[in-house]
Parts: sequence; C-alpha cells; structure tokens
Amino acid sequence: MITSAKFDNAFLHPRFWPMWLGIVVVRTLALLPLSAQWRFGSGLGQLLKRFLKKRAHVARTNLKLCFPDKSDAEIEKLLSDNFSETGMALMDCVNAWWWSDSRIQRQMTIKGLEHIEQAKADGQGVILFAAHCLMLETGARVFGQACPGVGVYRPHNNKFMEYLQVKGRLRSNKGLIPKREVRQMVKALRDGEVLWYTADQDAGRRGAVFAPFFAVDQAVTVTGATTLAKLGKAKVMPFFVERNADHSGYTIEIGAPLENFPGESPEADAVAGNKVVEQLILRRPEQYMWLHRRFKTRPNKDDPSLYK
Repeated sequence: MITSAKFDNAFLHPRFWPMWLGIVVVRTLALLPLSAQWRFGSGLGQLLKRFLKKRAHVARTNLKLCFPDKSDAEIEKLLSDNFSETGMALMDCVNAWWWSDSRIQRQMTIKGLEHIEQAKADGQGVILFAAHCLMLETGARVFGQACPGVGVYRPHNNKFMEYLQVKGRLRSNKGLIPKREVRQMVKALRDGEVLWYTADQDAGRRGAVFAPFFAVDQAVTVTGATTLAKLGKAKVMPFFVERNADHSGYTIEIGAPLENFPGESPEADAVAGNKVVEQLILRRPEQYMWLHRRFKTRPNKDDPSLYK
C-alpha cells in the first residue's frame, strides 16, 4: 500500500517547468469562491466540447446507446451539460488536492455514515461501490474527513503526475493500492478498512463478464467486487457523490449494504452491480464520466467498433 508521495529532485528539471506553471495557475484559481470556479469550469467545459471532437463523439455515442428513447435534442442537451460538468470537475479536482481541511468541510454533506459504523462494529471491512461520477476526487477527500479509507487507483505513467495525484489523494486518506494488487486490497479489507472500488469502466476481457448496462445487452463488466467481497469478507455499499443542484457544495451518500452480494456467481453479481451503478448514474446523469469508451470491448472480437 502506498502511504506517502515521494518527491524527486528531478521534478525541478526545466522539462517540468510547464507543469509547475500549470500548478501555479490552478492553485490561483483555487483561491476563487466556489461559485466563480464553477462558472469558469462550465465555460472551460464548453471549450473542451468544441475542441475535443473525438471525445464528444464517444460521449454522444454512449448516451445514444444507453438512452435510445431520448430524442437527438435531449441527447445534445445532456452532452452539453456533461461537458460543463466535466469542466467544473477539473476545478473540483484542484480543490480536492489543494484546499485546506476546513474549507473542504464547509462545502460537504455526508449521509449514511451509520452503515460504515455498523460494519466497523461488526468487525468487517467495507467496499464502497462507486460509479465514475465526475466528483470522485472530491468525494474521496470529503469522505476522508469523516472516515479515512483506502483508494484503488491506476498509477500515472508520468512520474510527476503520479507524485501529484498520490500527494493529493492522501490529503485525508490512509493509502492507495494499484488496481492490480488484489492481495493488498484483500488484506486491507480483512483489516477492517474502507476501500473505494469501481466496476463501471471497460478494462478489457480479463477478469470480466458481459452483462446488461442500461440498453446495451452485453457490456463488459469486471468481477473484482465479487472476488474482493468473498476473500475480504467485506460488506459492499453503494457510494454516490454529487455537486449539489443549487451549487451549494457537495453531497455524499452511502447506501445500505447490498443484500446477497456476493451471490450465486460472478455473472449474477455483475448484473446486480450494473443495476446499482445505473441507479447511481440516473440520479445525476449529466455528472457521469461519459467520455470513457464504455463499450469498446465487444462480445465477439470481430464485431465492429461502436465508436466509428
């Protein structure tokens, strides 16, 4: 488990100076009131929509596949809102990594902590079963103020960015575990830790099955939650974080432990897990990470890409 961020003097090399300049800019933006940040972020998101045409195409395709009953106008409205939320989420990430504890606490509301407390009283670890909502960085920082936990993450290929994300994510949490280190995750759960876990992105066929996701009959779905819940003897609880509709801050809600999870098979758990994720997404669909190619892995390898 990674419990600290290690600074390398090589980060002072001139090739990293553009990144340092970017840090100065975003940390300056972080000084603005939250409402001003979000107005800036919304505008930035619309610029991204204009220039990142391939990503806009991916998001539009995902929305059409998941919500075939929506009209083209409704899809475009949701797409536009999603890019605005994505821009705001970039500011959320800055705040999550650099805001003080006191400022974070003034913006947060947490519901459902009693479920965590009961699991701890029962001597069990907890898997926070989350969807890739755009505020996950903020959610982890906010949640860690009340109940420090352990995050599962993908190490960044850029060493400087890896340092920044580890340092930022450890501001209020105990540690990070690379996503392939299953043994470390199991150990953390058996030690009674709270572990963030997501199963709603396409990570390929390895360790996955095909299960319905919204209107897509066969969407590749990782089965890691089943393995972790069994081996870690852990309770699995839905975890949702949103930017409040009135822009007053953030709200986290932890749901009651899932019943009969793990169930009869990884396939059955994948179906049940996807339904949970769908319910989370539908609460604020514009705040979900639609830019990811959720359906890039096809049931048959020779099937054409859905994103052409």
